[in-house]
Amino acid sequence: MDTTNLAERLRDALPDPVAERLGPAYRRARRSWQWRTCGASLALERLPEDACPRPVAEHRSVMLRALAGVDPQLQRNKVVNLRLATATLDGLVLRPGQRLSFWRHVGNPSARRGYLPGVVLVDGRLQAGVGGGLCQLTNLLHWMTLHTELTVVERWRHSYDVFPDAGRTVPFASGATCAWPSLDLQVENRTAASYRLSVGVGDTDLEGAWTSDVAPTRHYLVYEAAHLITNDAPGVHTRRNVLRRKVYDSAGRELDDELVAHNHALMRYDPVLGAGPVRIPLP
Repeated sequence: MDTTNLAERLRDALPDPVAERLGPAYRRARRSWQWRTCGASLALERLPEDACPRPVAEHRSVMLRALAGVDPQLQRNKVVNLRLATATLDGLVLRPGQRLSFWRHVGNPSARRGYLPGVVLVDGRLQAGVGGGLCQLTNLLHWMTLHTELTVVERWRHSYDVFPDAGRTVPFASGATCAWPSLDLQVENRTAASYRLSVGVGDTDLEGAWTSDVAPTRHYLVYEAAHLITNDAPGVHTRRNVLRRKVYDSAGRELDDELVAHNHALMRYDPVLGAGPVRIPLP
């Protein structure tokens, strides 16, 4: 289950000169073409909780952290952005043969639609950008999906490691970045069961869950292997790992040990001296 897809490997190997020259209109057209030709139904129905009552996977992540050199207002704006985005996804049901596309449901996170300037990562540096902060949602979706029988068919890794591990609760590089409309997160249901997505903004955390109409028969342990930090030049460090997951049956017997993805990212902090972000309460 290597979710490091061909499109990502091609992007890393060779930038698209056409996309660079034609800009946003071309990127939107290319994404629209991909949606039309992906071979799976993208029209998902929204149903109540009792449609899929069986718990499968859940996760939560703290929304507000004190980031050095970042205006705290951008963090508060991120919560607004997350509320808008989760409202478009909450309650969607992924039936057998269907595919969930993050951007097809969330849409363009523009100011016209109520999105505010939040923190975005540009060339490894944090700055303000309208709709910033939605990567926290795709991170959560990707992590939860790795604990289900659903298949991640498009996922883009983060190119930079910006935050040290202090307070980290999941393996390095287990998330998924996003950028409208080029970098999408897409999940396909290749099982015989239906899955319902629940996502929302809680008092302090972004919260999510996958539930199903059938009790799960597989359980998963996602872990990292082959972790390595290299000093490529004075002050330049690259972090690498392999993300894997163990598959267990309902009796706890290990069935498989699958490859999830190969990751590498340029580090934007000293690997020895870096300090982690600090949680701050919601207003």
